[in-house]
Amino acid sequence: MSTLTQDKPTVVCVFCGSVEGNNPVHMQTAKDLARAFHEQNVHLVYGGGTQGLMGQIARELVRLSGPQAVHGIIPKALVKVEPGYNQPPSSDGAGEEDVKSQEGAGKTHERVINADKRTEIIEAEYGMTTIVPDMHTRKRLMATKVLEGGPGSGFVAMAGGFGTIEEVMEMTTWNQLGIHKVGIVLLNPQGYWDGVLQWIRTAVREGFISSANGGILVDVQEVKDVLPRLRDYRTSVDRFQLTWGEE
Repeated sequence: MSTLTQDKPTVVCVFCGSVEGNNPVHMQTAKDLARAFHEQNVHLVYGGGTQGLMGQIARELVRLSGPQAVHGIIPKALVKVEPGYNQPPSSDGAGEEDVKSQEGAGKTHERVINADKRTEIIEAEYGMTTIVPDMHTRKRLMATKVLEGGPGSGFVAMAGGFGTIEEVMEMTTWNQLGIHKVGIVLLNPQGYWDGVLQWIRTAVREGFISSANGGILVDVQEVKDVLPRLRDYRTSVDRFQLTWGEE
């Protein structure tokens, strides 16, 4: 491993819910994970939300490590409905939209760029935000930031809904296809992900997933084990050995 790679900070993308849920263990888990990141100088990439588990982990890590440690990536459409963002005025889509700064907490931005571009903004409470045109760009940029990170970089899924499971499964599929080779951890307090893990075991038994690939997703019960499992991650011997260009 090159010295240049070793000098880069570990970057972990966390997929998680934009709501708190009904079980307080998940909000506490988000706070604890942020503290673990702070203690080991890990940078966070996440979906850019201000509420729920997303907001909790971002706020806590910014509080501990500063805004440079957090990078939220959010599609332009979600900016209009996400609490805490200043709303841009309506526009015919030509050129840049100037956005008036507003007082108070939450995410602010100076401008939104046309649909084929993105802009990065520093904000004191939630770190840096990148506004992208669509969900596909969001996921690709999240993955890019992880793959640019140092040793131990990878993906973690905390509790969440349809969006969370879709994101973590896409990264799992990319691992299986050989697009990336970093670890993917299910942070599983009180068995939140047990149903998904059972499905994987069933798919292995029925022959739809190989036994080796059944271990691409790593089950972790406690926050303290997340970063060690990412650092020690070993790829499946059954991964496809494909060439994906710049993927």
